[in-house]
Amino acid sequence: MRQFGKTIIMMLFAIGVFFPGPGDNVQVFAAQKGLLMATTTSTDNTGLLDYLMPYFTKATGINIRWVATGTGKALKLGENCDVDVLFVHAPQAEQAFIDNGFGIDRQKIMYNDFVLIGPVADPAGIKGKRISAALVSIRSTGNVFVSRGDNSGTHKKERRLWKYAGLPIPEQESWYRQTGQGMLAAIRIAAEQNGYTLADRGTFIKYESVEQEKLSLGIMVQGEAVLLNQYSILRLAPQHCRDVKHNEAKALSEWLTSDAAQQLIGKFRLLGKQLFVPNVNQ
Repeated sequence: MRQFGKTIIMMLFAIGVFFPGPGDNVQVFAAQKGLLMATTTSTDNTGLLDYLMPYFTKATGINIRWVATGTGKALKLGENCDVDVLFVHAPQAEQAFIDNGFGIDRQKIMYNDFVLIGPVADPAGIKGKRISAALVSIRSTGNVFVSRGDNSGTHKKERRLWKYAGLPIPEQESWYRQTGQGMLAAIRIAAEQNGYTLADRGTFIKYESVEQEKLSLGIMVQGEAVLLNQYSILRLAPQHCRDVKHNEAKALSEWLTSDAAQQLIGKFRLLGKQLFVPNVNQ
């Protein structure tokens, strides 16, 4: 299974979602003293990790690299002991991971929220509605809805929201488009197809910062408790993964929950907007 996981990591490296340092390659890095983290695309797409992790290395002397993928794939890499630590955002799946004996010591680090975004013209007429009513309107009007379709934390949340709205997951509908891609790519596809999608606020702000004058999507639905998006760090269970870098993973967990790291997360902004809210003590 470890070889299978290494194959996945090599594939992610090939398509640009594994982020080695200058001169590194995947096999060499895995054999060194550095820490390898599996994480969600949103922590990378937003630039948070590029901003945050040099502070961790400076504080601890530990080099860190990461695989940016959907939470479902990240958890699978952890289950197969192919990474050292997880930084993800699907609480129910994370709890199942722990209950199944694969993980320990889940620590809340930060949160933002999910937002339903769509064309500024809003052809489905959903702006300002509650999430359930908005999904009903999209379904009834047949406007394009772009789904991550990749078992990521965002995809898991989206599937739960269809059920929350009392609707079947519309996988067989022609207007429901599954991309199998990361969050920023899904937003761009929604823009190209004049469609709606569910996004984490941080990645949408990143999209705003890149597009600016060409911005064609806006936030239609936001602010409900059901749209909370919690990010947490999980260490791998030593009895399950004996050979991963447990000491370095513990150092990362302790640093991310420190006052210094929490303050850095709170200061991270694009377009003057805060992307993540630290909440280790909440």
